[in-house]
Amino acid sequence: MDKQKLHAQFLLLAAIRDFFRMQGFLDVLTPPMVSNPGYEAHIHPFSAYSNIGKSITPYYLHTSPEFHMKELLSLGFENIFNLSYCFRDEPNSPIHRCQFLMLEWYRAHSRYEAIMDDCESLISYCQNYLQQQKIPTRNHSHNLKRERYTIQELFQEYLHLDILNFLERHDIAAMIEKDFKEIPLPKDHLQRLHWDDYYFLLFLNLIEPRLVERDFLLLYEFPHHLNALSTIKQSDPRVCERFEIYIHGIELCNCFNELTDITIQRQRFREQSALKKQCYGYSLPEATTLFQALSRGLPPSAGIALGVERLLSAITKIENPFYF
Repeated sequence: MDKQKLHAQFLLLAAIRDFFRMQGFLDVLTPPMVSNPGYEAHIHPFSAYSNIGKSITPYYLHTSPEFHMKELLSLGFENIFNLSYCFRDEPNSPIHRCQFLMLEWYRAHSRYEAIMDDCESLISYCQNYLQQQKIPTRNHSHNLKRERYTIQELFQEYLHLDILNFLERHDIAAMIEKDFKEIPLPKDHLQRLHWDDYYFLLFLNLIEPRLVERDFLLLYEFPHHLNALSTIKQSDPRVCERFEIYIHGIELCNCFNELTDITIQRQRFREQSALKKQCYGYSLPEATTLFQALSRGLPPSAGIALGVERLLSAITKIENPFYF
């Protein structure tokens, strides 16, 4: 175990808590063992079962504290943050472990533009804090160069196409077959792939590897297919109101302008459940905690989840930031 790496991680956690307390946020806890761990189709939870007694109730380790934080918002809490371990049943990689530290925060009665500003201020604060504590950072003499791009602008810059002109599945499939023959498509792709599969084939193969060139890149207004738990932009329903940030090519966080309409949320839950069943052969219980919060009344809000180890790796020279 590397003491220097642990020291840097503990200092980063202290910096994060200091930042949010100075901003008037409340540090909250949520249960890590839940009845529904999150309903996005391609995120996989760990199951947790009791070994005592004849009746076994299925629980899951949470993939995010999101649903219980929204429960707190529905009870009248406003600016809140949570630092805890989350769990996702996915292969280890240089920037992912199945057990990892997540920072999640919410602003009630705010839009996601406020979270954009939070992110820029938080990362600058953490970078400066670590420098003051003599932790070597990647940009020791200056702060990260910040850029904001819509997904439409990003595709135009790197691939010279307007992705919003290809929002139908057959259109994006035909475009890839015609103009990007280097993208590996299975022979029966029209029967197997969904719109977001084609999108990520383009993004992960041709764009994301080049983002290492950018210091700090905030990407927003994703195509509406990728809405997850975010709102659709009223003035342009082709896109949803969410953003991600990349630092030196590392995807750091994911933010939603939160959807508060329970009818739409239930429909998305059904769609994601069907997709999970189709792709992976299993389903999860209904997201009762989320739906109860929405029924109680969730104020207009914005929230974000940020990988702490990824932040540590992005702003320091620590290549393997994980404790486990």
